[in-house]
Amino acid sequence: MKITLKDGSVREYHAPLTIYEIAADISEGLARVACCGSVDGAVCDLRTLIERDCELSILTLSDKEGLNALRHTVSHIMAEAVKSLFKDAKIAIGPSIENGFYYDFEHPPFTREDLDLIETEMKKIIKEGREFTRFTLPRAEAVKLMAEAGEIYKVELINDLPENAEISFYRQGDFVDLCAGPHLMNAKNIKAFKLISSSSAYWRGNSDNAMLQRIYGTAFAKKEELNDYLDYLEKIKLRDHNKIGREMELFTTADVIGQGLPLLMPKGARIIQTLQRWIEDEEDFNRGYVRTKTPFLAKSDLYKLSGHWDMYREGMFILGDAESEAEVLALRPMTCPFQYFIYKASQKSYRDLPIRYGETAVLFRNEDSGEMHGLTRVRQFTISEGHLIVRPDQMDKEFKDCLDFARYCMRTLGIEDEVSFRLSKWDPDKRDKYIGEAEVWEDTQNRIRSIMLELGIPFTEALGEAAFYGPKVDLQAKNVYGKEDTMITIQWDAVLAERFDLYYIDQKGDKVRPYIIHRTALGCYERTLAWLIELYEGKFPTWLCPEQVRVLPISDKYEAYAETVRTTLHAHGVLVTSDLRAEKIGYKIREARLDKIPYLLIVGANEEETETVSVRSRFAGDEGVKPLADFIDQITQEIRAKVIRKEENAE
Repeated sequence: MKITLKDGSVREYHAPLTIYEIAADISEGLARVACCGSVDGAVCDLRTLIERDCELSILTLSDKEGLNALRHTVSHIMAEAVKSLFKDAKIAIGPSIENGFYYDFEHPPFTREDLDLIETEMKKIIKEGREFTRFTLPRAEAVKLMAEAGEIYKVELINDLPENAEISFYRQGDFVDLCAGPHLMNAKNIKAFKLISSSSAYWRGNSDNAMLQRIYGTAFAKKEELNDYLDYLEKIKLRDHNKIGREMELFTTADVIGQGLPLLMPKGARIIQTLQRWIEDEEDFNRGYVRTKTPFLAKSDLYKLSGHWDMYREGMFILGDAESEAEVLALRPMTCPFQYFIYKASQKSYRDLPIRYGETAVLFRNEDSGEMHGLTRVRQFTISEGHLIVRPDQMDKEFKDCLDFARYCMRTLGIEDEVSFRLSKWDPDKRDKYIGEAEVWEDTQNRIRSIMLELGIPFTEALGEAAFYGPKVDLQAKNVYGKEDTMITIQWDAVLAERFDLYYIDQKGDKVRPYIIHRTALGCYERTLAWLIELYEGKFPTWLCPEQVRVLPISDKYEAYAETVRTTLHAHGVLVTSDLRAEKIGYKIREARLDKIPYLLIVGANEEETETVSVRSRFAGDEGVKPLADFIDQITQEIRAKVIRKEENAE
């Protein structure tokens, strides 16, 4: 057989060999550092037997796939350590992930002290340099092996494998784990790892299943790389919106109120208010929207009509017994069904379309407790929701305009480069998750794809991420920890108009079904605030700041002038306070900097006499003495234009 290597050279062998044996034939040094292989583009274990002509790459820790094999191996060592220390623990799954690995266990929550003990045990296992051996078993024997070990989750995984699947295991000492691999040949190459944290996670991500405990860790080729990564983690923790938002008194939480129900404090509420007014004004005055206000709850009949009762009931808060014949209400997870009845309240002509309904809507979704985090994943949230009722011939233009609106919002917030676009499609192999005909799904997905290509917007495609009634474009963004969430959604709906009997009268006097676009302009306000906190580390652009200016008199003799400055700025719509405490000016300046105030106006005898202010900014430090009128012109223009000033020369 002929083996074509990564450098283009060809080696011939007359008998089957494993990838490891081929690596050893190339050089002993390569065999020592090999982690896995790539056979015709597919990542394979080093123990994989090569029996035919192929293209082969030997992958090491310098390759992403090789590093993943290392991390996957460390996750198994962690599982062995947990089983050694906590005899009653049951193992679930333990894959490598971006930047590390995790393993899920049925066990009470782990403490930091537990993680330290597990690390110590892992080091003992690694020091022994155990070999990892792979073997396969028929299904019945595989089930018996895991059942006798009491590993109920492994038994479930085996039973869910396809009939023709190869069921493979890896053994390290006395520890055996169901796994497809790949893994290192032994533990000798494991030099640097760390267990990071633990949290709860439902088995297979389903809230109907058992709550497991997930331990996260990471591993690198060298200790220096591990240390750099741990330093990076410490730095990004400082940008976590949970930390900054609470320190800045933007929001708080209370156990007695409930998980996923944050309390926006005055400063945080002010930022949300600013965002909301901006979006509503943009929709109403520049984008042709009309405003609605709809109930927070409705009878279950409404959601049965829309399909949400069958497709989304687990994610809703239901008031009453859902199985009884008595009236059952539910808090709304969206506004679309409500706005459809506003549309239906009067007959519409083709001349009336498009109609663009906008609503700042409070929504409720029963998120899993393990998914909730700060402001990014909550159970009650506010959204810039909109539904456009359009003629089929208007659909492409209106969809493009929604994309333009979303990009305008991202650009204005300074986060356009932080988001990626995703075409979220249906999965035809899971037909029961969707309503509507297959032909309609394929047509709408193709039309969205064409629009994205025409506009030159880079995008990825994701199977199975569509809503149950239509494909969509999702604008995705990552938090400081790399977790990706949806920021804005624009969805094409050619289905629900039929369910709700929406129609308009065309030029011929016939009833015609419209199309619907479900969209958000900014998405969830709470989640947007979380991203902005992390992006700007709390140093928001001036127009978004809950306190834009603070006036500091250098002594109590100038308090009257400080108040004059404050009231004048306030009259021009600037969010301004004055610090009249009996503290030294240096102390007041330092505290204002900690509060991340964009502008400090220091006033004394000279400023009072000349009607000026001494300006210090977060952006350029000392900006000198300016006439008060000039500063007002400067800052009001900055706020109106939503300027994002860089902090290049700040003190």
